[in-house]
Amino acid sequence: MALSTHVPELGALELLLAVARLGSVGRAAAELGVSQPAASARIKGMERQIGVALLERSPRGSRPTEAGQLVVEWARGVVEAAQALDAGIDALRGSRDARLRVVASLTVAEYLMPGWLLALHEANPGTAVTLRTANSADVAAQVLAGQADLGFVEGPRSPAGLSGAVVAADRLVVVVAPDHPWARRSVITGPELAATPLVLREPGSGTREVLDQALTPFGGTAPPRLELASSTALKAAAMTGAGPVCLSELVVVEELATGRLVSVPLEGVDLHRPLRAVWPAGQRPSGPARTLLGLTRKTGRTGDAGASRR
Repeated sequence: MALSTHVPELGALELLLAVARLGSVGRAAAELGVSQPAASARIKGMERQIGVALLERSPRGSRPTEAGQLVVEWARGVVEAAQALDAGIDALRGSRDARLRVVASLTVAEYLMPGWLLALHEANPGTAVTLRTANSADVAAQVLAGQADLGFVEGPRSPAGLSGAVVAADRLVVVVAPDHPWARRSVITGPELAATPLVLREPGSGTREVLDQALTPFGGTAPPRLELASSTALKAAAMTGAGPVCLSELVVVEELATGRLVSVPLEGVDLHRPLRAVWPAGQRPSGPARTLLGLTRKTGRTGDAGASRR
């Protein structure tokens, strides 16, 4: 049942209780952080709303009338219940804000997330973070199912049902062992790359999606020589001579620097890709998820700029 129009708002009841306790509208106004004229006007408005006089005013202060004392007693229970509600809401928000569930693609989780989570810990040291890894398709599914507060995927667009923001940029590279014939080639063309069985990530990964899209103009990706589910396995396969491997440039920085792998120059194939944070469409990240998103977008600018110069 809806409340009648005679029931005062909670703030007015708090003011009445303060006047009854302190014996003065002025002292009550000071305690609640409002001016005395505003407090007096609020009391008068409440008296008109209820239809009875609530205070007896004198040079020595103010005290409740007989009717006012009844309202004070009733109001005390209402305000105490509201305070309990307020405390409960704070506890719920504190519990929510003390944890963060993140699911990220393997490349993001292994090579970017550690720095981002360190920055989050410095900003919010009390936040407990759970990080899971999955390919981009599974990341999207977990975020849509409410199993994660924030997801990170690789690919040209946000998955269906999710909103997103680009937080960094990456580039895929094709690498081979130093003794592979392609290590001595000056360039590999798009049609040649598309016709060659490669060692690839599994379908559903952001890496596979970007490569498939890039090779579509050349007839699509050839059936893979091997499909592997981790960057570490892909690197090992390349170094043992299993064949050309396509994976993130972030993953092979050390191997390229030491000569254990060689990057193959490509012609006519664009393998740049954005890295995105994603969340359910129609919502906005809040609490520590919002903080992490801000940190990733801030630090990701360097990655964006670096990619654009390649």
